Order: sequence, then structure tokens, then C-alpha cells
Amino acid sequence: MGGAGVAHAADAPAAAETPSTIPGEILVTAQRRTQSVQSVPMTLQALSGDALSKLNVTTFSDLLKYTPNVTFGNNGPGQGAIFMRGLSAGYGGEQSAGTISPFPNVAVYLDDQSMQFPAHNADVYVADIERVEVLEGPQGTLFGGGAQAGAVRYITAKPKLDKIEGKIEGSFGGTVGGAANAAFNAMINLPIIQDKLAVRAVVYDDHHGGYIDNVYSTFTRMDTDLGNHYFNLGGKTLPASQQSNSGKYDNANMVKNNYNPVDYVGGRVEVAWNIAPDWNLLVAESYQSLDAEGTFSTQSYSYDYVPIGTLQSTTFEPSYNKDSYWNTAWTIDGKIGDFKVLYTGAYMSRHISSQGDYTNYARASYGTFYQCTGGSTYWNTGATPYCYAPNAYWKDTIKTTHESHEVRITTPDNKRIRAILGGYYESFKIKDVNDWYYRTIPGCTSADDLTSSVCVASVGPIAGSTQNEPGLRNSAVAFGEDTQRGYKQFAFFGSVDFDLLPNLTLTAGTRYYNYNEFETGSQYGSFSTSCYQALTCSAGINIDANNDHVRYHGFKSRGSISWKPAEHTMLYAVFSQGFRPGGFNRGSTGAVRDPEEPHGFQLQRPGSYKPDTLTNWEIGLKTDLFDRKVQFNLSGYYMVWENVQLTYFNPAAGFGNTAFATNGPNYHIKGVEAQIVARPMNGLFFQGSATYNDSKQSSSPCFVSNISTSSSYGKCITQVYSSGVVRSVASPFGNVGDTTPFSPHVQASFRGRYDWEGKAGMNWFASGGVSYTGPMYNQPATYPSGTVADGQSSFAGPNGVVIPGSTLLRYRMSGYALLDASFGFSKDKWTVTIYGENLTNTHASTFTNSAQFIKTEIPVRPLVYGMKVSMKF
Repeated sequence: MGGAGVAHAADAPAAAETPSTIPGEILVTAQRRTQSVQSVPMTLQALSGDALSKLNVTTFSDLLKYTPNVTFGNNGPGQGAIFMRGLSAGYGGEQSAGTISPFPNVAVYLDDQSMQFPAHNADVYVADIERVEVLEGPQGTLFGGGAQAGAVRYITAKPKLDKIEGKIEGSFGGTVGGAANAAFNAMINLPIIQDKLAVRAVVYDDHHGGYIDNVYSTFTRMDTDLGNHYFNLGGKTLPASQQSNSGKYDNANMVKNNYNPVDYVGGRVEVAWNIAPDWNLLVAESYQSLDAEGTFSTQSYSYDYVPIGTLQSTTFEPSYNKDSYWNTAWTIDGKIGDFKVLYTGAYMSRHISSQGDYTNYARASYGTFYQCTGGSTYWNTGATPYCYAPNAYWKDTIKTTHESHEVRITTPDNKRIRAILGGYYESFKIKDVNDWYYRTIPGCTSADDLTSSVCVASVGPIAGSTQNEPGLRNSAVAFGEDTQRGYKQFAFFGSVDFDLLPNLTLTAGTRYYNYNEFETGSQYGSFSTSCYQALTCSAGINIDANNDHVRYHGFKSRGSISWKPAEHTMLYAVFSQGFRPGGFNRGSTGAVRDPEEPHGFQLQRPGSYKPDTLTNWEIGLKTDLFDRKVQFNLSGYYMVWENVQLTYFNPAAGFGNTAFATNGPNYHIKGVEAQIVARPMNGLFFQGSATYNDSKQSSSPCFVSNISTSSSYGKCITQVYSSGVVRSVASPFGNVGDTTPFSPHVQASFRGRYDWEGKAGMNWFASGGVSYTGPMYNQPATYPSGTVADGQSSFAGPNGVVIPGSTLLRYRMSGYALLDASFGFSKDKWTVTIYGENLTNTHASTFTNSAQFIKTEIPVRPLVYGMKVSMKF
């Protein structure tokens, strides 16, 4: 019934309607009904807002420490992809992610608004959050195509209609080896009309001090640079006299300590209106700005292969990631007779602007091509070679809109047969402009240049294509893309619970989905002889001409049976299906030169890729032991992931100088997860969870030659002709038995807290926790190794350092443990906490990659310490 208490909404039932069965137990809406965690027949992790505050969780990286079976490929705040249960085919991220990255297979929700994005999942700041739910396994029936592997749901605290309350919280501290941190947030809940209308607002401002130093470095062109073959000097580089500035380049203007500060600034306002008995309206407006400066990658050596220190980099150009969004959401819920009716809608506008240093691209084959003239380049061909500065960077600007509408009708919860029926509509559009500023050869500026100067034309979007930013680009832009991408979908879903017996329930549900995807725009560059000694040139791909429109539709279903043989004990079995939509590449072009004369192409690269699917079988136990002092959950699952989408980029193996996505192998995943919550005595609390995953490849496809004139037509491509020699081509798809990337065998988290009453009304507490993530890889098994030169896509440079010929090299990332602790006291309305995170100050890599043509690592944030003071009223 409507009335006093928490405002009704999609995920905010009145507290009095469904009481928690155990003090402190969390109520969730994972099945679109309000239930205790222990009553939901699936593997589910949930953290209450109180727990999140006590654990100092504010960002997704913080949350990861307490959610085993979740991993994260990331290049810094706001630049990451979430994986669950080892369902990953690798991660690249950063450059061009809005255009080329497949859609995520883990859904991210802020209440009922989808927040996911290719390689840039929104890093929702945790302030005034009621709870976070992590739903593992396919959620395709109730949450759709983005929830193939699972979903992460941020549920906001809703306005209360019957009381004034608020909270102010501030913290200050430091980072070992880095700069200071400071944060502030404030919340207020105000009933405007008692029991009828209330508003709740929160604001936050959180500054994370930097801890990576950008140190002085030089760049010297070397004999090991992969593009030296353009000089026709037997692989040797040019003498200093044939280089600008006599071949001396450095990053002196970029040297800076604590180079990577981050600021989260934002807020949320929610208004709840009890319109009439049983009918409620909730409107929420959220804003967040994330400003991450510098780079979050560290290097072991400089661009000149000189060893450098821990937590250091040597970038030559500015790097940053600025990410902001506005999100408006509205929900109307009520009752028609005994049926609950809910409509919820939302609209989000998000802007991302990223830039990264790309100077080490000069070591790659095409880097040399765009920075040097003469020799066998397109610029002044045959003349004495000459090289300009190596400085380079890329810049990506993304604008996206996300609109959704959902209607749900729910039958009474107290009936033997219970049902949910719903409809869903979504419109998702991405506008992406990504330019690479790595051409340092002078641009042509006047008619005089066209005959007397060594210069190259300016480029821009292809005429007649859809354009976000019409016009020519900066003269340093050698390559770019201006695209629009997205989909519209509608879906209908239903789920029915049937109590076969009072303690035996059968659940069955299905979802019909219908996606209409599109991609338009163009890819442009100056890789054409027509661009030499010209003011402008038009070379590239008009994506509009590809007519990239496709429709995917079908059904995905879920079924479960749960049995309660005794009070507070449940056994369950689940069958569930998940999927995610396919997508398009920027064009279908020829690649991989034939080892036989006349060395034509063997492969027409795919212009699109299809959806992949996931089928999950799961069994589990949830029980309370020792007079309900211990909660114990155990689950096991077997999953089949088919037609897996992966992104491929390997120019050194002849696959071209642009990344593309394709469908690859199948995987079988077996896993076990255990969770325990114990309250052995008053004030003492323990919680732990652990997972084991065994993710194995079950098929081994290859790239099959699809060009009829090639010598390998219809067969697996195993050789490529490149730079005058024939090399082997290893399949990027892996072999049967290989392990999926971002899939550690073991992950675990354990934490404890003790509260006791002291003198003079002082209530003291102490807590500690440890989390462990086992070793894992960043890419599939047969991607070129970043550790051992293989003669194909990685080459040994000075000191045995691997010079990447691809931005997708494979690295093994070591396992690591993180230790956290806090203590403090509460008195009246005040709480003071002293805390420390990463107490062992490990610098373990969370993501090792070669995205900038040099091996980099994203380290765990160093030891952080501080004091937090909060006051409730």
C-alpha cells in the first residue's frame, strides 16, 4: 500500500512490506521482485550501502576487491570492460573503442537505466547508494542482450516521505609515493508534504592524488625499428644528419611528478510523489564528471629501452580521459486490483574525450612511413630518405545517447502462481570521432608546395558519408574515423513461478528480442600516392556505402527449480541463456599477402560479426547454520559460450593497419563459488567468498582464405608474404584447451569487523579484509607473445626488449593479494574512521598491454591512508 516510509519505485519497496529475515540481511530485486538474498535461486553477490561506506567503496575498482568472479580490463578510471566468470575474449580499449569494440557482455545499471558502453563502462560513483547487486550468469530473460554474462546493478537510495535525514562525510589522506587525497559528500532527505512528497539530494567531490611520475626520456631512432625497410639500407636506420633536429628528441616539457590525478564531481536529485493510494511517481536527475589526467600506465623502460623506476612513465604528449554524463530517469508504479503495474523510462547523454601518447608508434612499420620521406615511401619516392620528429598522439571524442522504456505487470506475491510480464524499448546511439596525430611530415599549405615542397595533403571524412565533424583535420592527422553506430531494440518478456508444493517452486521465463543495428560514417587517411604534394586528398572507406544495417531477433529463456527441504535451506537448479548483439567493422578490405606470386591478398576481412551466445547450467545451495549465526551458499556451474566475438589487430602479420572484430572459437567454463557470512557473537562479523574457474577453449577455427585467386583459397591461412620474405601466420583464435583471458582460476575475498561499546557512549570498531586474484592472461592464447620474440609480430630490441608489432600482445599477469584495515569510533551522530588500503603497497599489474606499441602495466593504486569523518542528522 502507498503511504509513509520509503517511496515506491522499481527498486525501492516500502521497508515495512517485506521485512528482512535476518538482521542486516539484504533485500534485492534480482528477479524483479523484492526478496531476501537467500531466497533468490541464483549466484548473487550484494553489498548494502552501509557496507559500502564501511569498506570505503566509492569506485568500481574499489568494488572489485569484494566481488570475486568479477574481473576488469581497464586503462584507467572510466576506461574499462567488466568480465564475469572468465567470459572474456581479451581487452584492448582506449583508441577507437566506441567504433570497433564489441558491445559488453556484462550489463551495468543505475537503477533501471543501462549504463554499459564498449570498453568505457561508466564508473558510477558510490554515494548514497542503497546497495550494489552483482548477478552472475546469463540474465537475458529479465535484463536483455547486454547481460549475457551477468549484471552489476547500482540501486540508489530513494526519498523517504516521512522524515528529515541527512549525512555529511569528508575524508583526507595520502598516497605512499604520491599526492594527497580528499573527498566530500553530503546527502539530505526532505519531506515537502508529509507522507506525500519528498526530495532527496546528494552531492560529491572526490580528488584522488596522482602517483605515477612522468620522467625524462629521449627518443632515438634505432636499427631495430620495424619501418627501416623503407630506407633500403638493409634494415639500418638513418644517420642523425638525415633527421630533423639531428635526431635528438626528448620529453623535457612533459616531465611531472604525480602525473595522474583523478576527480569525481557530481550529484543526484530524486523527487518522490505519492500521487494517490497505491500510486507513486519517482523522478531522478543524475550528473557526474570524471576527469582523469595523465596516464595510468607504467613502463619498465623508456622509449629508448632504458630501464626506469617503479610507478614511472615516459610519455611525450599529454594524456587524459574526461567523461561526463547526465541521466534523467522516471518511474510510475502502482496497483490495478491485485496487479502491480510499473513503467520506467530514462534518457542519458554522455560525452567522453580521451587522448593518449602514441610516440612509440614510430618504432612500428607504419609509424616510420608517416614520419619519413624518400626511399620506398609514397613521399618523394626514390629520393634520399629523411625523418621528422617521432612525437605522436591520438584523440577520441565520443558522444552517446541512451534512451529506454520498460513496462512490467506483476501478479500478487502471495499466490501459488506468480507472473511477471513486460515490454522493453531501447535506443542506443554512439557518435565517435577518433584521429591519430602521428604524421610529422609537413602538410601542404599553398599551391607553391604542390611542386616545390615535400609535403602531404590534409585529410577528412569521405565526401557523401555521414559526418559528426565535417571538414579537414589538423595537418598532423594521418588516419581517422568519423562514425555513428548503435541500435534500436524492442523486447517482450515473461516469467512465471509455480509452487508445485509449498516447498517446491518451478520458474520458467523467456524473452523475445528484436535488434536493428546500424553503422555509418567513414574511415580516412593519407595512405595513398594521391596525397603527396596535394592540399587535400580523399582516401579511405565510405561506411555508408556498405549499407551496414542488420536485424537480429529470437528468444532467450530461463528455467529454475528450487526446493526447501527445511526452513532456511534451499537447493536450486538453473538453466539460463544469454546473448549480445553483433556489430560492424569499418569496412571489408583485403589482407595477408599470398606467399606465391603475384602476392595478392588471401583474406577479405569481414565487414561484420554476428551475435555470440551463452548457455548456463547451475546448481546451488543456500542455508543458515548454527541457529542462523552462519549463512553458507555454494554453487557450481557449467557454461557453453559459442561464436565468441573478439577484436584482432596484427599488422606485422599482414592483417592490415586497422583493428577488426570477428567471430571466433567456443569455450566451456566450469566453476564453483562459495559464500559465507558469520555472526558468531554480538558485534563480531565475518564475510568471505571464493571462486574457482576452469575456462577452456573447445574449438579451434582459423582464418580461411576467401579470395578465389589466392593459392590458399578455401584453406586455413598459414603463411604471409611480408617485406620480401615468407613468414608463418599463427591463428589468433587459439587451440583446444587454451584458457580464456581475464580468467584467474582462483579469486577470493575475506573480511571481518568487530564492534564494541566503550565508556562515555563511545562505540568502537575495527575491521580488516584481504582479497586475492590469481594469475591470468590479458589476451587469447595464440596472440603474439609480448614476452618472447616470435619472429612474426614481436621483435627483439636492445636488452632483449620486445618491440611490439601489434597493440594486442599477450602477457601473463601475476596473481596478487590486497590487504585493507580500518578502525574508529562512533559517538552520538558522529563517526570517525582511520583507514588504510593496499597495506602491503603492492604494485601488481591489473592490465598489462601494448596498446601504445610499448609494454605498459596498469598497477594497483599504492597504499592509501586517511581519516574519514561523517555526521548523520
